[in-house]
Formats: sequence, structure tokens, C-alpha cells
Amino acid sequence: MVANVNTEIKPFNTTAFHNGKFVDISDADVKGKWSIFFFYPADFTFVCPTELGDLADHYEELQKMGVEVYSVSTDTHFTHKAWHDASETIAKIKYFMLGDRNATLATNFGVLREGEGSADRATFLVDPQGIIQSVEVTAEGIGREAADLVRKVKAAQYVASHPGEVCPAKWKEGDKTLAPSLELVGKI
Repeated sequence: MVANVNTEIKPFNTTAFHNGKFVDISDADVKGKWSIFFFYPADFTFVCPTELGDLADHYEELQKMGVEVYSVSTDTHFTHKAWHDASETIAKIKYFMLGDRNATLATNFGVLREGEGSADRATFLVDPQGIIQSVEVTAEGIGREAADLVRKVKAAQYVASHPGEVCPAKWKEGDKTLAPSLELVGKI
């Protein structure tokens, strides 16, 4: 079962490929900042590099928003390095590429494909307290768009810093928000 919104991420320890090095990452490293866990089925595949490349193109913007990105597949950190070295698209990645060979993260987030050993295509936005604020899971052949993910992060950050306000459909930074109340019922 996919991890639910408003639940805390579960403990984990893994190794990532990041900026030419192997680094250890745990749930403790995630807390204190906004984080995106970007699960994908496998390295050296087809839709996955297009998504990861698109996310790489938006990484600087996410960093300016105080967001760290963790891509995750059940491949090893060694495989991530090999892919990074072999693919021009993947070579653009500056965010963490987490190895999940034991499928701990895929299991914790509820996106492990039983019997396959790979993860579903899924995105989780986690707030600084380690609480999941957004979940998106798509079918194998449906790629995600990083620009929409950036929009969702902005909305989640806005709502977190403006209690009592919510962001309506297609909300973009600077747009009007709503303040739910009895007076709005049936008037939208």
C-alpha cells in the first residue's frame, strides 16, 4: 500500500551516488528540509532518463526553494554511477541518486512491485518534519513533469507557511488562495 499523505516517513539507511562520490543517507538527513523522493523503475531504461533529466533541469530552482531531491530505484549506487558516466542526460544530475538494492525505501513508501523487485513510478513530497505532503503514482508508460512538481512544492510550502489558506486548482505563485469557511460553501 502506497504511503499516505500526512504520514511520517519510515527510518532508512542507504548509499547514494552524489557529485562523483558515494555518500550514506538516512531518514535523519532528510528531516529539517523539504524533500522529494522520486522513485523510478530502473536505470538504463526508457521513460526514466527523460524524467530524471527533466528533474535535473529544475534542480537549481528546487534548491533555491530549500528542497532536496532524492531519486530512488532498486539499482545499486554503483549502477547509478555507471549510468551517470554513460548517459549524457543522466550526467546532468546533481541531486542524490539513492540505491535501494534491498528495497527498503520502495517498501517503506509502498511502491515496490511485488515479484519484480523494482519500484513504481512515484513521487513523494516530504516536509521538514518528515511528513508526506503529496503523493503521485503513475503507470509504467506515463512520465512525470518536473515543472508541475515545482508548482506543487510551491503550493505545499505556501500552505505550510499560511495556516488557514488553501491553494485552488492550477494555483501558481502569486495567484489568489482560498480561506475555507462556512461563507464559501456552495459559492465556488
